Amino acid sequence: MKLETSKIEEAFRAELTAWLDANSPERSVLSQPRRSSADLPDWARSWQRTLFDAGWLVPGWPAELGGRDADATEQMIYFEEMKRRMIPRTLNPQGLGIVAPSIRDYGTQEQKEKWLLPTLRAEIGWCLGMSEPGAGSDLAGLSTRAVLDGDQFIVNGQKVWTSGAHHADWCLCFVRTDSDVPKHKGISALVIDMKSPGIEARPFAELTEPDYTDFNEVFFTDVSVPKSHLLGDLNQGWALTQVSLGHERAMLWIDYAYDVMRALDALIELGNQPGADGRLLRDNQVFRSRVAGFHVDSEALTLMGYRGFSKFMRGSAAPEHSLLKLYGSETLQEILAYGSECKGVESLDSEVMGPQMWREGSWTTSYFRSFGGTIPGGTSDIQRNIIAERVLGLPRK
Repeated sequence: MKLETSKIEEAFRAELTAWLDANSPERSVLSQPRRSSADLPDWARSWQRTLFDAGWLVPGWPAELGGRDADATEQMIYFEEMKRRMIPRTLNPQGLGIVAPSIRDYGTQEQKEKWLLPTLRAEIGWCLGMSEPGAGSDLAGLSTRAVLDGDQFIVNGQKVWTSGAHHADWCLCFVRTDSDVPKHKGISALVIDMKSPGIEARPFAELTEPDYTDFNEVFFTDVSVPKSHLLGDLNQGWALTQVSLGHERAMLWIDYAYDVMRALDALIELGNQPGADGRLLRDNQVFRSRVAGFHVDSEALTLMGYRGFSKFMRGSAAPEHSLLKLYGSETLQEILAYGSECKGVESLDSEVMGPQMWREGSWTTSYFRSFGGTIPGGTSDIQRNIIAERVLGLPRK
């Protein structure tokens, strides 16, 4: 595998990095505490609009949608540089990364005018109504119902783990509209105003940070939704979840790769500190061996990502993308666990920062947070089932 970029692509990288150097918010602004993944403070709205106006918000899209028609390799460069610098495109990732492309691909012209540009320009924030108490990784098992009554859908049910619901303006909600067909075929997508009567969002705090509330339970009781808010065709919501997110998933490996690199760098830095025996950790053969193993994991993760990306560019199936989520999330968790072990009791000290994982915290706090990375998008067990069946071709039973 030959890993190199063309002069044109490197010129793209140079233009991007120069623009980021000149325009990015100060680190003190970027590190301000966040209330949720749908809360958009003034600086975040301004930053997202700046990206949009300059064509750096969604570079693969046309200029009128905040991009510059970048090709796939240029988009990869973009995501790499943004992740390397820890600069967010938005503080509402589900709105920009999932809802906006879904509206672009499946929305009517009226829906695009109403929601697409306001989403891209950070004028509105979104949550996603997907997981339910009885349908987590198995989205097709959802039971929240929407019954068409004239020109309105009446929605009843419950969602859970709904990030930012208490701050969101709108919800892209997946509901069951036909119970008499196989479960994958009776799902529809509705855009629901979160201020509608009958909606109750109950935020709950994270164990690692009681003052931070992103997750919600959301209850829908006889919520009236205009028929015009149906996104895509009736009963075809499953296709929406799969097709619209294809390209976004092809880039997600970059997140895992750079999170692992950052955690590994922090672990290597720990080598300059004394261990339990009083010697520097870097002089301990077990420590050196573990660090070397994690380095191999990090390189393998990156190279696997590039290989999958090259197949994606050629239009070929890329089973690597099924492996990267599992491999990346669990490698990150193992590094953080070992770093916590090396720090000992000090890993619990909230004044001694570990590698930043989503938000600042001690080594142990970062380790606890890493469990979250093994859950969304399909838990590790679900990922293993997918790999067994679709990559290795093993029987279901």
